[in-house]
Amino acid sequence: MKELSKIALAIEPSATMAIDTLFKQMKADGVDVIGFGAGEPDFNTPDDIKAVGKAAIDNNETRYTPSSGTVELRKAIAYRLKEDCGLDYTVKQISVSNGAKPCVYVSLRAIINPGDEVILPSPFWVSYSELIRMCGGVPVIIETREADDFKLTAQELADAITPKTKAMILNNPSNPTGMMYSRAELEELAKVVVEKDIYVVCDEIYYRLVYDGGEFYSFAAVSPEAKERTLLVNGVSKSYAMTGWRIGYVAANDQISTVIANYLSHCTGSPSSISQKAALEALTAPQDSVEFMRQAFQRRRDYMVEHMNKIDGVSCIMPHGAFYVMMNIEKLIGRKLFGQTIHSSDEFASLFLKYGKVAVVPGTSFNAPNFVRWSYATSLDNIKEGLRRLELFLQEKAV
Repeated sequence: MKELSKIALAIEPSATMAIDTLFKQMKADGVDVIGFGAGEPDFNTPDDIKAVGKAAIDNNETRYTPSSGTVELRKAIAYRLKEDCGLDYTVKQISVSNGAKPCVYVSLRAIINPGDEVILPSPFWVSYSELIRMCGGVPVIIETREADDFKLTAQELADAITPKTKAMILNNPSNPTGMMYSRAELEELAKVVVEKDIYVVCDEIYYRLVYDGGEFYSFAAVSPEAKERTLLVNGVSKSYAMTGWRIGYVAANDQISTVIANYLSHCTGSPSSISQKAALEALTAPQDSVEFMRQAFQRRRDYMVEHMNKIDGVSCIMPHGAFYVMMNIEKLIGRKLFGQTIHSSDEFASLFLKYGKVAVVPGTSFNAPNFVRWSYATSLDNIKEGLRRLELFLQEKAV
């Protein structure tokens, strides 16, 4: 048989999905394991949203829609972007697809030619680097530091740009770090973006999950010049507990949106008509459920950070958004646990799952080998028990 695609063969599997799959299999096998791996709210989709989805089925609204999404949903997205971010987009500048991840992919497809460089600050969400490669692009990774809240500076961005640079990916608030850029920081980055004339694929899927009274600023809102170069990706998964409904969107200028719409017309056809109806309800109904979940996440974050920093050998900084904590395990590197030397977060995570019965995501996949990611999109009881098991694990006491 002829060889398979070299591009496809080079793609690594998603570590977060692999951890979640293993956790669910162990759970199904009756193992008393706790999962902190998947980036998925533990809340159910709000009842009003579910009711609209059910009604769509009963009303036989189950047929193809326009490939970029229904006009009424795109109007609702435009309304939400104006209401929440002060951004003006027309219906034609918005494309809806099957989740935010495909929207990142199709955004890159619209702007990347083989060999183009895409700047990627690390730690980064595991799929970004692979999505760039799937488009024939070259990820240019810039390592940020915990001491700087894992944020990219304007100078670091400028220094990384070459004649081959086409774009950068900016995830704000960030998965996996939970850090969020201020307006002043975004303005400095935007100056470089405009001066060097590069695109920004800005993933803002966690924009509603911001804590401590912090205010979110969209990169596209910094200036008209920044907006013109921005491909803004968002969706309903995180803020509305709708991960399985698979609705995301991308907003961009007229030319880019036309290219994206053409691409979607061939590669996906259209998003689920039922899910689009539910997403319409999510975006236009009262937003009380979003605030309820946000407050719960903040309480969980506060507990996790406070108690994690009381455990010898590990530490973390306070995230400002999303629902993740990056636990620093630098003090454990070179240490033996259960007869095995810890050389990286992969080995730590494997041992912790085996002896502590806790699933976390190793930071290696995020280009942060001395960290592991915990999600606090789980109950406070699970967080308390997970941290108790961490303490026992570091004392070499198996669960």
